[in-house]
Amino acid sequence: MAVATNAFDPKQFSFLVAEQDDWGTHAVDESSPNNSLIALDVDSIGSPSLGVTQGLDPRSGSRVLQATDFFHEKRNTIKEMTVSGTATTEGLDLLVSNLTGDASSPYSVTSNVGVATLTSATTNQTDQQLLSIVYKSAYGTNADLAFKDCFCTNLVLSGSADAEGGRVKFSATFKTGSLATDLTDATTTIDTAITANDYFMSAWDADDRIVTGVANVIVSSFSLNITNDVVFSGITATGFENATRAGEVSALADFTIMYDSNTSALFETFNNQTAGASQGATLMNHQASVIDANLGFKFTNSVLTNVAFNEGSTMMLDVSVKAVGAGIGSSTTLVEIGC
Repeated sequence: MAVATNAFDPKQFSFLVAEQDDWGTHAVDESSPNNSLIALDVDSIGSPSLGVTQGLDPRSGSRVLQATDFFHEKRNTIKEMTVSGTATTEGLDLLVSNLTGDASSPYSVTSNVGVATLTSATTNQTDQQLLSIVYKSAYGTNADLAFKDCFCTNLVLSGSADAEGGRVKFSATFKTGSLATDLTDATTTIDTAITANDYFMSAWDADDRIVTGVANVIVSSFSLNITNDVVFSGITATGFENATRAGEVSALADFTIMYDSNTSALFETFNNQTAGASQGATLMNHQASVIDANLGFKFTNSVLTNVAFNEGSTMMLDVSVKAVGAGIGSSTTLVEIGC
């Protein structure tokens, strides 16, 4: 084999996501019109963590690791992928729907959310509960990395008034317990290319920028972090056979806001919070209600977890907030996201 003379720029690689109907069947092999591969607007793709198990200890009567000592197992392993970039309508709808388990925008998680389990018998999904992912290689032939039965387990939306005009960025983490798919297609087709359907912080109205009940805050930057993890169990020849959304569903938000007459009392509010009680709603939106096709989010109930000075050309506050439920038997929304 001769030395290859071609090289590729990292920007030539694409990260594609699609809704997947049936457990164990990659979206590129399904015929439903909802299985289109959507290109996320990525700044950084990040290498997938294949999580393989290896045994590298000498154990055949030698101080040297012999080839016969080497152990490698890929079935009972978790594959994890992280990607970051610019939030667009097409990609965000897919990710938020999968993360929350809600079928339509505005997407929400309720205070009484329970566990959700999918198994190898899962077929014909009506909600976007499973995802397929393709790392589209710049090389082309037989070089794409493909993963099926994927779940979005963490999503971070962020923005800064000082960066890209307040354009909203994202970072997403995915997990799967199934074996990686071996694509034999010469190339993978991108069904929905990157669009200019971006979101901006400037779309939020002043009186609908609320932090734990305090309205009209001037927001310099924000970060919304939602986690809904997946636990895998069982074992088959193709990987784990069971996936359950379990553990805490958490929604956190960090803000850098102006220190002014509206926000100066947040130190006292933080210090004097009442145990067992919400401090009020947190909202970032263009109106009082979160709706489809407009980026906004709401914590129906929330508490302050940190308030601190941030010294700049003007005094700012760093404020951290966590969404809290309204009771284990309540269907009140914990977090709601429109996009």
